[in-house]
Amino acid sequence: MTNRAAAARYARALFDVAMKEADLQAVERELSEFVDLVRGHEQLSKVLVNPAIPAARKQALVSALSGRAGLSPVTSKLLALVAGRDRLVLLGDLVEEFRRRVLDHQQVVQAAVTTAVPLPADRVSALGQAFARVTGRRVQVTAGVDPAVIGGVVARIGSVVYDGSVKRHLERIREALTQGT
Repeated sequence: MTNRAAAARYARALFDVAMKEADLQAVERELSEFVDLVRGHEQLSKVLVNPAIPAARKQALVSALSGRAGLSPVTSKLLALVAGRDRLVLLGDLVEEFRRRVLDHQQVVQAAVTTAVPLPADRVSALGQAFARVTGRRVQVTAGVDPAVIGGVVARIGSVVYDGSVKRHLERIREALTQGT
């Protein structure tokens, strides 16, 4: 089983338990903060993923950190379980998958918009409203800049990409010319 698949299983289990026993946003926030804490401390990160260190010691360390941070029982239990099985390397993917599940539950889809120049906030908001009409869901829009786009917009909504960039139009023209049509 790949790390991504294993992380998805842990995320699904955490989501199911959190739905019954805790606040989804609080669990997501706590899990994300714990991952940020680990990533922010190089020594801690190395210790937690080092296969030479026994899983029981990692579990004790994670439990102590959870207690100090005041994490909810649901989050603490998951972290202790993952540490006890020596699968802490999955935490980044686990957070990402859990966040995806929470957004799906809330009927929210993420959209990423890339343009050649920065968009004003009102344009980003207007794009979000247009995407919401198309998808029938609430949309969280993040805007990025890539000068290679030249002009137009590249939008990724969930796993679907809409490429209305000048760069892509030029590529299509080049393909048509080289194929002789």
